[in-house]
Amino acid sequence: MQSIEDLEMRDVPTSSNTLSPLTVKDSLQFAKKISNGLPQEPLSHIKKSLGASRNNSRETSVLAKEANQLSLGSPLRSSSSSDNSPAGEDHAHTEPLPYYTKKTGLCYDARMRFHTELSPPKDRSDYHPEDPRRILHIYRELCEAGLVDDNNMAIPPITPNPVYRILARAAKKTEVCLVHDDAHFEFIKSTSSMSDEELGRREKTFDSIYFHRQTYSAALLSAGAAIETCLAVATGQVKNAIAVIRPPGHHAECDTSRGFCHFDNVSIATQVVRQKYPKQYRKVLIIDWDVHHGNGIQQAFESDPNVLYISIHVHENGNFYPSGPYGDLYHCGVGAGIGKNINIPWPTKGMGDADYLFAFQHVIMPVAFDFNPDLVIIAAGFDAAVGDQLGGCFVTPACYGHMTHMLMSLADGKLVVCLEGGYNLQSISKSALAVTKTLMGEPPQRIAETAATRIGVETVRKVVLQQSRYWRCLYPKGEIMMPGSERMHDVIRAYQSKILHDNHKMINIWIFRERVSRSFEYQVLATKNYSTSIPLLVIFHDPPEVTGVPNAITNQLDLHNTWLADVSKSYIEWAVNHGFGVMDVNVPKFLTGISDEEGDPDDEALKVAEAINELAIYLYDNYIESAPSLPQIAGVIGFVAENPIRPVAETFITDFAKWYYKRSLLFVNHSHPVWERDKKISKKFGLLKRSHTDGLNGMLRAHKPDVEEFLAKRAGLRVERLPEQDEDTIMVAGT
Repeated sequence: MQSIEDLEMRDVPTSSNTLSPLTVKDSLQFAKKISNGLPQEPLSHIKKSLGASRNNSRETSVLAKEANQLSLGSPLRSSSSSDNSPAGEDHAHTEPLPYYTKKTGLCYDARMRFHTELSPPKDRSDYHPEDPRRILHIYRELCEAGLVDDNNMAIPPITPNPVYRILARAAKKTEVCLVHDDAHFEFIKSTSSMSDEELGRREKTFDSIYFHRQTYSAALLSAGAAIETCLAVATGQVKNAIAVIRPPGHHAECDTSRGFCHFDNVSIATQVVRQKYPKQYRKVLIIDWDVHHGNGIQQAFESDPNVLYISIHVHENGNFYPSGPYGDLYHCGVGAGIGKNINIPWPTKGMGDADYLFAFQHVIMPVAFDFNPDLVIIAAGFDAAVGDQLGGCFVTPACYGHMTHMLMSLADGKLVVCLEGGYNLQSISKSALAVTKTLMGEPPQRIAETAATRIGVETVRKVVLQQSRYWRCLYPKGEIMMPGSERMHDVIRAYQSKILHDNHKMINIWIFRERVSRSFEYQVLATKNYSTSIPLLVIFHDPPEVTGVPNAITNQLDLHNTWLADVSKSYIEWAVNHGFGVMDVNVPKFLTGISDEEGDPDDEALKVAEAINELAIYLYDNYIESAPSLPQIAGVIGFVAENPIRPVAETFITDFAKWYYKRSLLFVNHSHPVWERDKKISKKFGLLKRSHTDGLNGMLRAHKPDVEEFLAKRAGLRVERLPEQDEDTIMVAGT
């Protein structure tokens, strides 16, 4: 029988991108020793025999430490495991499986740094965010980590398999014009011969753009580098790759430059690969995790059914760059491409690791597996990273590593990372390093933050409900609002109105305001003696909570599994039984007729707040202050679960803050940020009591005895009057 050295090497690649013959020979010798039952030599000896340890004193990454461990696939059988072998022949053993020897690719070209501002500022803190040093810092970080073999950097690689260098080239006009029109290409080309004065005038006519005579060549190199990187992965030259390129591209539209971008690098590379290999790479997935929406990529493929574009970005209801509704969750594609455009628009800055991973786990990865792409490209902006002031988010390098790791499970590992934004030099360097290490096989670091924020969960849920009609993997399904249906807060308030009338003879207080939503039609109810009874209890509260178990498939609520929690009625009953006049004001969270039925309800938050403020002033002016026999405010009770606590504003009344503090009682949830203040809480906030009960309804139940005691004391006590005012109205509010 053949010895292990003589086994055929048909499964071991021998190209220049793989391990050297010496490495393969040493690997087989190591495998033979294992098969003969000899003790395994220490890793340090193996590392030395492979010639991989150039600087043992330098701290190495996990990747470098473990790069020389052989993955043999399955253990070899020892010679002692076979008792029936013929005498004089080698004992049977299993041939070791060859381990994966393709490298990770890296494309970087210093000439892309020649695209600069015409007159760089003398103050080093005033550089344009799209700084040429961005790509240099990333490249240096990779070299200093020992992942790049570059003699010019004087830092030898730690790993025996450093990244494979992919050469950049200038993109051709025919390639660029697969995405951009001819006029745009010719204009960018013309900038190479413009004077400084002309370039300065031109850039003022564009959206967040600067020009230089080297802009054209750098933009061609950036697009060409993206193309060559994608082709290297597509042809199997490397297993995956990262392109450290600039200027970025995902804001560049068909006919114009925008947002630091001139040519749409990722879209151009996608089209070139699909054109060269239409059968092998028919479906491409583009993940854009830049903090800004990639309007250029969305425009390029919104009608293409074979390119799935997913962008996770800060939107701020259209107020964050590139602004407008184009990046909202309702833009799902056009025509044949419907459902192939997914926007995950964060409504605010400040999103972190757990929010991004939650979006990946509940939207991006399920849809990606369903789409089953042939190639995955990441438009990798690192401006959502911790420390980037433009992005204002808190994504760590570890999170970027985890997102990369998940995407590596798609398309047989054919993954390309193309740099987009990211403007904090340290943040982008550390983030790009984490991504590159993950591409090379190192496990991502642990994530400290694991619980997504409420805003993150709500946003992802809205995206799921919108996209579930197009993707079989997303649940629950069903229309968010069916034609002819009514909002439940209107239905419930009508029910409450009937119950309160039947039990306590409460009547509806009409609101004579044309601008006010019809949702206020039953929102203000009062006992018949509200204008004469002393004291008067005025209750402002949120709508009652409805809880239930929705159908996991259809998202419908079965009425027998749905419950209404209305705690305010117990307060009303107590007050009526103790001789109070009562005015009950239900404050809707969404106003029918004011809020846009077709759009995102969050867009109308300001209009809702204005309408509620107008309602409160109207009630006070017309029904409370004007009542001839009704004295004024004697006390204020509040419940605050999550909303901010606002101090009372200074008025013409002397010592108003002291007056408010003595006559207020505010129960605040124990986890509210107000309790984290280092300094003493101002009296302008009122008298705050820490509640150890979660949820507004829970707080209302738990502190009902405290409220009853406060009401009884205020009702039976004649307190000192404010100037020219009586005081026996008691206000109760819950937020």
